[in-house]
Amino acid sequence: MEEAKRLQTIQPIVFRQLQNSFEHGRLAHAYLFEGDQGTGKAELALWFVKHLFCLNLQENMPCEKCNNCLRITSKDHPDVVEIEPDGQSIKVDQIRALQSELTKSGFESAKKVVLIHQAEKMNVNSANSLLKFLEEPPANFMIILETQSLGKILPTIRSRCQIIHFQALSTARLQSRLEAEQISAKTAKLLANLTNSYGKAVEISKDEWFNEAREVVIQWFNYLDKNDPQAFIYVQKKLTKTFKDKAQQQFAFEMLAYFVKEKRDQVMKENQTNLENYNHLLEEVLLASQKLEANVSFQNIAEQVTLRIVFA
Repeated sequence: MEEAKRLQTIQPIVFRQLQNSFEHGRLAHAYLFEGDQGTGKAELALWFVKHLFCLNLQENMPCEKCNNCLRITSKDHPDVVEIEPDGQSIKVDQIRALQSELTKSGFESAKKVVLIHQAEKMNVNSANSLLKFLEEPPANFMIILETQSLGKILPTIRSRCQIIHFQALSTARLQSRLEAEQISAKTAKLLANLTNSYGKAVEISKDEWFNEAREVVIQWFNYLDKNDPQAFIYVQKKLTKTFKDKAQQQFAFEMLAYFVKEKRDQVMKENQTNLENYNHLLEEVLLASQKLEANVSFQNIAEQVTLRIVFA
């Protein structure tokens, strides 16, 4: 039941949709779970499968404790088959082996379930092979495909599946998921606010450049916050050398805006009187980001921001 509560928090709409399918006996033979990495597709797919096989449903939900639930969790149930990419793709031989396996009756029950992870990585041959299978599915068979890229799934496959859309996580939920990956609370909060993507946030957190870049922006903000003229020199000697391409430079302004907002929120809570200073700085940062999009030099923009704040 604890797992059900957690999943309901992560994806309340999807959870209710799947639960209603069980309550009304309206189960499809093929599902396509679509959404960004980290939105709970794999977890809800397993929960869904447990619901099918659980020996002791409680309040119409998997007990998580019976032999079937435990074996599905440990990926050891003979009637639940999982397929993942073999290298860079899901190959036709994997789908053919699956078809051969599913022609046999279930080892322990009348039903069989297949989970295909990263279904967008099926090549043309494997996708066509799966399509033939979906056109004439065996009895008591269910397949769940997961994908981060719905557009890469053949339209003919999409049309034979019930598509379940997984919404992007809220900032708070994304932060919690990142902290569960042993990312510090401060870094998780920063990345949750900047990326709105679990996969992107985890990728950035593992990049050594990110840790250096974050500290550089923090120092720049500290100089700006104190109206310290060293901020101008810092732009030339450190900032421009750390943020080299346009994507990195845009990220610099996004981080700076985040730190300004954090300080402004702190000032508001403490009822301090210099709130306008941070609103002005935030306006300058947002304007700087727009100028960068217009292909103005990063160094020129950063220097202008510094001059307008420190020497205003």
